[in-house]
Amino acid sequence: MRNWITLTEAARQLGVQAQTVYAYASRGNIAVMPDPHDPRKSLYRADDVARLCRKKQVGRKREALAAGTIFGAEPCIYSGITTFAKGRPYYRGRDTIRLAGHATLEDVATLLWNAREPIVFPFDAADSVLHEEARGRQCAFTALAALAANGHSTLGRTDTALHVEAAQLVATIAQAFGARNDGAAIPVHERLARGWGQDSSGAELIRKAMVLVADHEITSSAFAARITASTGASLPGCLLTGLATFSGPLHGDASGRVRAVFDDVNRLGADHVVTHHLQSAIPVPGFGHHLYPDGDPRAEALLDVLEPPGELGAFIARVVKLTGLKPTIDVALAVLAAQLKLPRDAAFALFATARCVGLLAHCIEQLRVGKVIRPRGRYTGPALEEDSAAAADQGGADALDEQTLQKNRVFKAVGS
Repeated sequence: MRNWITLTEAARQLGVQAQTVYAYASRGNIAVMPDPHDPRKSLYRADDVARLCRKKQVGRKREALAAGTIFGAEPCIYSGITTFAKGRPYYRGRDTIRLAGHATLEDVATLLWNAREPIVFPFDAADSVLHEEARGRQCAFTALAALAANGHSTLGRTDTALHVEAAQLVATIAQAFGARNDGAAIPVHERLARGWGQDSSGAELIRKAMVLVADHEITSSAFAARITASTGASLPGCLLTGLATFSGPLHGDASGRVRAVFDDVNRLGADHVVTHHLQSAIPVPGFGHHLYPDGDPRAEALLDVLEPPGELGAFIARVVKLTGLKPTIDVALAVLAAQLKLPRDAAFALFATARCVGLLAHCIEQLRVGKVIRPRGRYTGPALEEDSAAAADQGGADALDEQTLQKNRVFKAVGS
């Protein structure tokens, strides 16, 4: 490669106008010398131009990577909580599907929070912010908001202290959704089962479901909760942020969309509903998961112990046969609620209560990073008001820079 190149070549390689090359030269970013064949022109050091080109490419790659990480193309947060391998989720290296065979949500909290002592959710501490006459989603969010408004910062607190508060928060959410606080020392799944009028077999299904959905790596809600935690906000505030994100129909409330389809199935029949969706090119909610191309193992584990009532079993089988897409955990939760005749919002209640454990695990983990999560924006709005004047000023400065370079060459020629 030649050591010196012309203005035209430098501008072409950099993808800029000649005025920008002048600016680079005047700031010392590119070395410049008179063209020996035409003193009226300048030559620019090729190595300096190449270096600037590489720098611009790195900037573009970082920009593209940043955009990709925000929208899920690349991992962007290191975490030791949950991962996926061979189509299965793992909690801190433990196979989630196997854990669901025997563990309680308290066991999972102890594991995900890295607690030294077994976690127990203290339901007695949940009484002060709840009222017996109000139970459900509104009660859960209102209670959490009240705690967040007066919560203490997470900064400077030990993990043990955070675990105590986190356990109280899970109890508060569970009780808001109907878990019974009758003084008995029983796990949260049995409390919910009693609150929803279920026997031991129903409680066992609830237990299994809660373990399966306690966490799912860096979901939108986990990321939102971690952002809040990175600012040092209170633990209730962090959890409120996570649950608010979780409540969207494209995330934790996806089972509500499935429930609406189940209502149609019970009213119109499985064949009619499937045919309508396929002929209308409307995706059937709850089927196909981008993380599990071979099927959601959580859904399979739960559906294996369920008996979908009425037309629901036929509907699921027909969708799988005609689309090739397998049911997700959202379908399994909706089937569980239908089979046990739980309250209408019970699938979300069960999911949200269990996921509190994972969200709080992410909050506690993020606190140990000690840095605020602060993505940068790439502005795409209207031109700034100062741009026109600045461009004119820059153009004048570039002209002066070139004149200065020309004068310097004349002075050097005279001096020599």
